[in-house]
Formats: sequence, structure tokens, C-alpha cells
Amino acid sequence: MIMHSLTPQLRNSHYCFLPKFRNFSFSFPISHKFNFINPNFPQNSKTYPTFIVRNSSGSITAKPSSELRKKRGNDSDFCSDSDQKLGDLRELFSKPNINIDAYIIPSQDAHQSEFIAECYMRRAYISGFTGSAGTAVVTKDKAALWTDGRYFLQAEQQLSSSWILMRAGNMGVPTTSEWLNSVLAPGCRIGIDPFLFSSDAAEELKEAISKQKHELVYLYDCNLVDEVWKASRPKAPNKPIRLHDLKYAGLDVSSKLSSLRSELAGAGASAIVISMLDEVAWLLNLRGKDIPHSPVMYAYLIVEIDGAKLFTDNSKITSEVMEYLKNAGIDLCPYESILSEIESLAERGAGLWLDTSSINAAIVNTYRSACDKYFSGRGYQNEIERSNGESSGPYAVYRSSPISLAKAVKNDAELEGMRNSHLRDAAALAQFWSWLEEEILKDVVLTEVQVADKLLEFRSMQDGFLDTSFDTISGSGANGAIIHYKPEPGTCSILHADKLFLLDSGAQYHDGTTDVTRTVHFGEPSSRQRECFTRVLQGHIALDQAVFPENTPGFVLDAFARSALWKIGLDYRHGTGHGVGAALNVHEGPQSISFRFGNMTPLLKGMVVSNEPGYYEDHSFGIRIENLLFVKELDTPNNYGGHAYLGFEKLTFVPIQTKLIEVSLLSDAEINWVNDYHKQVWEKVSTLLDGSARQWLWNNTRPLVKP
Repeated sequence: MIMHSLTPQLRNSHYCFLPKFRNFSFSFPISHKFNFINPNFPQNSKTYPTFIVRNSSGSITAKPSSELRKKRGNDSDFCSDSDQKLGDLRELFSKPNINIDAYIIPSQDAHQSEFIAECYMRRAYISGFTGSAGTAVVTKDKAALWTDGRYFLQAEQQLSSSWILMRAGNMGVPTTSEWLNSVLAPGCRIGIDPFLFSSDAAEELKEAISKQKHELVYLYDCNLVDEVWKASRPKAPNKPIRLHDLKYAGLDVSSKLSSLRSELAGAGASAIVISMLDEVAWLLNLRGKDIPHSPVMYAYLIVEIDGAKLFTDNSKITSEVMEYLKNAGIDLCPYESILSEIESLAERGAGLWLDTSSINAAIVNTYRSACDKYFSGRGYQNEIERSNGESSGPYAVYRSSPISLAKAVKNDAELEGMRNSHLRDAAALAQFWSWLEEEILKDVVLTEVQVADKLLEFRSMQDGFLDTSFDTISGSGANGAIIHYKPEPGTCSILHADKLFLLDSGAQYHDGTTDVTRTVHFGEPSSRQRECFTRVLQGHIALDQAVFPENTPGFVLDAFARSALWKIGLDYRHGTGHGVGAALNVHEGPQSISFRFGNMTPLLKGMVVSNEPGYYEDHSFGIRIENLLFVKELDTPNNYGGHAYLGFEKLTFVPIQTKLIEVSLLSDAEINWVNDYHKQVWEKVSTLLDGSARQWLWNNTRPLVKP
């Protein structure tokens, strides 16, 4: 599945690809993982001038997102509904305690999550655009929405005439701040919810709009979209948090916390606040159900040298989890009390580790304000005195999260779980494709939604299945060209034997997370389709076979996957690979493989990444081939410069349709790759199948022969 291109709110050290977007054992101990600090991230500790913070935080609720996506009514009803929401929102601008000229609505929740609970889907609610990446900006007389190339077609279909679609990344398209600077008179007030912007994103925005003397206004007390949403806003989920078995986690919580505390001490910090939901889940070996597709729970975590506090809804804590937390020395606190605890840390003189690329502006500015209050009460003028390596008061340590990298580099147990879950997933996919081909041959009418539901049925029969890892992209014909297409009942297309069909899907299992894309044709593909498919396959093979020195960032490899397309003047508008969590988020940072070269994170042994080049002709067809890989060390004849050399090993074992391959374009080495891959697919997956599914696997793993 493609990770989104990062909006400014997500342009951080975790991922420079999302994203669908932000997009590092080595078999060494976790303490070594935690000791890795990317030299490209700022590591200095510093103080900041006074920020006035209105300190309040309401309880944040959540609900699975699948119910939000509903059939859109006729266009006139849709436009009327959109206009009404915009009118209600604009009425709030002039309230005395608000008094703004524009309001920015990002896609994220308070944790900078990609997938979010339905009650946080504020941008989708106000605009009608349901894609996972985008930013809405509403002024007193205009409304504009920015999204990336994966969603251009979807946004065209879903936005009413009241909205201006900004195709981010296209030449001449302004950024949100550039647009605001151009349409607003100088000296306007631009409002945001500071919980929904990372601190870095808020500071970047503040600086950009200051060019026209605009003021960035932090509205702590309410989110304006919530005020419009009112009683119809979804309620919070109430499903229990569960333990993640040690046989899948590989390291216990005590070991992880001990290593983290060593990192704190080494950095001169006494506490760290963790807000990324997958980081909280990974560190504590806990999993939740607060967000569709992602086994995480809404929570913050503060770890100190001598203790830890988990901020979440107490109703989700079972007696088993409560005992587990107690044994790990972790206190339970209300979710909404996070800001008061941040203030308490400053009052106690803590040195707080903050990753401002992911921690929201509300938390960071609350801590800065509390530090200023601490020193002003003691007669100091915003200056932190330090002597002999010890602080005389609270201070901040600004570094990237050490957990992001530790989580990305899988240990042996995590990799074993990923291998096993992928084989069971491959068996489910073989059963599905066998069924689908039989139905198409019988001329059974099937919609894209019915096909996606049937795949879910096959997957749900596999041991350890929990959920899909994202909404299945089931696109027939032209819908395959919508990169993050999601079919809807009543409006989706029917599968046709004479059209390409793209299926991008994945699953969450107790022991791993999967993500796989295949493109097939049930009839006779055109020569154009065969050539495009083959060139995508050549790029997939080139990346799969890449050998590279250690410390190579992912963007260096991106061109491998595009070269065959480039030779005939073709390309695709998304990155080539994203990180994947182990029984966690299907999109994970900090690593990526993308043409966006800002992410300097090296690919490290144990990381899992996707390999998914594609090609899309708008209003015609889409092609993508995706496997998951993990990085491993290779035994090369030489080690120039004393460096180790790395490569990839496949996790995904699902046949690639040979009917779509123009064999004459392939080299002998590429043919050998296809044949070797299909040999592995048969050997690894056939033992899990019987009957027609096993026969289908046999038929679809026969060797290619060059004419």
C-alpha cells in the first residue's frame, strides 16, 4: 500500500515519503538500537522565548473509521451539505474568544497518526474528501483542499464546487502558507488546533505566514470543526487493551524501559514524553483497537528515570493489563491529564526529551511556558543556568525519538512472526484468487466491494487474524488508476474480464503485518498493458536484487525501481517503499524508499520495507506490484572501505501473473528471477493448501520460457 506524501504537519524525521503520509537488528541488544542517533537530526538542548499558552484540554474520543465512509447522495444534496458546514464554521470565526480570519484543518489526530479514529476525521467531515492525506484551509470567503497525486481523482469526485482543489506537488500550485499569504490582507489571524500540529509544523507555519504579518492563533479551548459536528460526532471506542505476547515481541518491557532510561541518562534528560501510538504500543508490548487497521490505543507515555506513567482511558484496562503495568512500574493516568503532568515535570525541574517533529504543539508549548513560569518566579529572565553538567531548573532536550529507530529494526522473534504471518496470508490469497478466477470464468457479476469482502472472508479463516491492515484497494479498470481508491457499495464498479484489476490489501495478525499488491487481467491484455506491466515488474526486480553499502539511505535506491519506466518516458507519482511494523502499523518510519531525498535515514539490517513500483493511466488503468522485504547483510566477495553490504530478502510469496509479462522485454536474469520466485512460492505455500487453491498455485507458478 502506498504511503502518503507528507503534508507539512507530517514532514518530520519519521518519514519523508507518507504518509499514506512521515515515512531502522541487527541481532544486537536493544540498548545498541537505542544508542543510534541520526546525525542529520538536531541534537541540541536550548531554551525558547516565552510563549503564552491557554492551558486546557478536553477529553478526546475515538471510534473506528469504517463507518464514516458512506454513500454520497446526489450532487445537489452533497453541495448543499458542504455549504452548510462551511457556513456554520465561518460563523464561529467572529466569536470574541476566537476572532480569526482563517482556519486550517489537517488530517491528523493529536498523535500525528496516519489512520485515525472516526471522531478525529475533521478534515473529511468538513470537506467531504475521505482520502487519508490532505489539508483543508477555510477563510471567510474561500475554501481550499491540498492533497497529493494519489488522491487527485478521488478529490475531484468528492469535493463540492465550494472547494478549490490544490494538487500538491504540481508546478505552480502554492503551499497552504503561500496561498494564505496571497488571499488574505496583511495582519490577519490564522487559527489552528495546536493538538493537531507537530511542534515543528506549527513553528514552520508561524514563520511562513509572518511574511505577511499574519498571526498564528492557538485555539486550545475548542476545535471549531467539533463545534460544527456537535452531537453527531462519533463516540469513543471502549474495547480493551491486550498484551502482546513475548514470543512475538522478542524483548520484554523491562528490558526496553531499561535501555530507554540509559538513553535518557546519556542525553542528559530525566524524562521523555512519547506520543506516537505505535511507539507506545511497541515499547510497552501492548496492543489496542482504537483505530481501524492499526492495533494501537490512544495514549501518551511519560518515562522518567525512576518511573513511568501511561495516559489512557481507564475503562480499556483489563485486570490482566493492570497487573502487568503494576509489575512494570507504570502508573495509570487519565488521558486528558497529559498537559497538567507536563506542567508538573517543569515544576519538578525535569530535563524533558522532546521530539518536536512528532510531539504536538500543545504539549511542547505547554512545557516551554511552564519552564518560563518556573524561572520567572525565581527572578530569572528566560535563562536556564547549568553548571557542572547539572541543571538548576527544567530544560528541554530536543532530539528525535529513540524509539522510532529501535522499533523499525526488527529482532529475530519479530522477523519470525512476519515470515509466518506472510505465509498464512499467502495461503488466503491463493484461495481468494482461485475462487475469483472461477467466478469470472462462470460470468458471475461481482462488484469491487464484493471481491474485497470475499478476500476478508478468506483471511479471517487464518490463524491469528485480527483485522485488515488498511482499507482494501479493489480497483477495476479506470479505478485502478486512483492510487488510494476505496470502493463504496452502490457506486463501485463491476469486475470485467477485459479490464485490468488492481488489488492492494493487507492484514493484521497476532504475529505480523502484511501488505501485498497484485495486478491481473482475466482476459487478453493489450500490448500497451503488457509493456507497462513488464516495465513495472523490471523495476520491482531491480530493487529486490539491489546490493548496497551499509548506511545507504532509501532514496538512493528509488531510481532502481523507476529506470525501466523512465526509458520510455513513464513514471509514477508515489514513493517506492515504506517501512512496515511487526504486528503494528502497516506504514512505519523512519525509513523509506522514495524520490523525496530529504529522508537521510539509512536502511539497516532488520528493517522491513515495501517494494511497490507502479504505473497509472488516468481514466484507463493502474498497475502496481508489491512485496514486503527485510534488509539483511550479504556475504560479498569484497568489503570496500571496510563496509558491510546489504540486500533484501522477500517476505511476500504470492504469484505474479505471467499472462501480463511481455517476456521479450526481459533479460535472462530477469526471467530467472521470476522463475526462482515462483519456485519459492510453490515450495513455501503449497503445503498450506489443498484442492482447487493448490491447483491454482501450481498453474500460476510454472516457469517462464523465453521465445
